[in-house]
Amino acid sequence: MQEPLVVIVRAVITFFTILLYSRLIGKQLIGNLTMFDYINGITIGSIAATLATDISSKALVHWIALTVFLVLTILLQFIGVKSRYLSKIQDSEPVVLMQRGNMLEKNLEKARITKDELMQQLRSKNIFSPIEVEVALLEPDGTVSILPKSQYRPVERGDLNLPLQPSKLTTELIYDGKMIGQNLEQRKKSKDWLMSQLKMHGIDSLEEVSYAAILPNDQLYVDKFDDHVADDMNISDYEGPY
Repeated sequence: MQEPLVVIVRAVITFFTILLYSRLIGKQLIGNLTMFDYINGITIGSIAATLATDISSKALVHWIALTVFLVLTILLQFIGVKSRYLSKIQDSEPVVLMQRGNMLEKNLEKARITKDELMQQLRSKNIFSPIEVEVALLEPDGTVSILPKSQYRPVERGDLNLPLQPSKLTTELIYDGKMIGQNLEQRKKSKDWLMSQLKMHGIDSLEEVSYAAILPNDQLYVDKFDDHVADDMNISDYEGPY
């Protein structure tokens, strides 16, 4: 009876440890997990399983390993939030696989994706002809996002015989108070234009801006650090820290 009792105690400890640690790690969309997040989650689960069932070794050893993985995971989360550059090192960034109906072979090779796999992804988005694609992006979580050309979108300007506008993506201009000059040049805008637009939003300094981007319709979207937004849409009745 001693072994089953030990397993029961260790399983209970493991259960509540995982419950606590999962709350500390925070919420993250399962669909947005990168390959590293996925492997890290499997490793943590494997360590937890060993902690619960491997009575041939001390529980403290496995509990320490589990705690180290948790601390490192939270540390990387904070680094990713504080530093956009380090966040891209951790999770990579979107890769353009197709542009204006053309496959970018060098990017496909870099992402180690075959043309057959790309065509399968297009079909899964109900696109059966590569000519219909304006831009196809490989996201950090491994999914492929597709922007169809204007004339191939359902019930759009092309159907109403209105002038067609070139398809565009949202272009980030400011991230955590820092201007992204390359993107500004890409959209053929100057810093003076950006500052004049910010002043129209009552903003005098880049440091006030959390995120700013040119939308596909060429309008500027601005989100400030200090939004003064009421929390009247909060549906939670839980007042805990997480």
